[in-house]
Amino acid sequence: MTTSPASCTLHTAEDTAALAEKIAGAVGPGDCLLLEGPIGAGKTHFARHLIQSLQDPPEDVPSPTFTLVQTYDVAAGELWHTDLYRLTSLDEIEELGLITAFDEAITLVEWPDRLAELTPAHALHLTFALDPDDENARQLTLEWGDKKWQPLMERILP
Repeated sequence: MTTSPASCTLHTAEDTAALAEKIAGAVGPGDCLLLEGPIGAGKTHFARHLIQSLQDPPEDVPSPTFTLVQTYDVAAGELWHTDLYRLTSLDEIEELGLITAFDEAITLVEWPDRLAELTPAHALHLTFALDPDDENARQLTLEWGDKKWQPLMERILP
């Protein structure tokens, strides 16, 4: 278990895509990635590349901003990509079926602050931040409480 977050700099959009592909190779049903950060920080870019790396062949991956949920069948099972930005209550989250998906599918959740007490304890938190000195770079902070993520972090972080 981590006692402090790990962080790295993603210098380019390609770095973000490469990290997404590495993480994709380690996720399976029941795994949840919480993608936080301001608009334009790279959450959807990361999610798109993670999903496409699990598809054979890769397909178009639209943002779920207006649909709230996009589901995909990938080799590892079902994958849910959700954007909770427009939700205003926990009841809406439950109506989506997201709580069940946390146990049965790979879930990618943008704007996870909307989950409040429904946030899965086993999730991997990825917080993207804009770099004030480089418009192409992103600062990424990763946090996890479940020891399941430790071997992956040791492989992907410098």
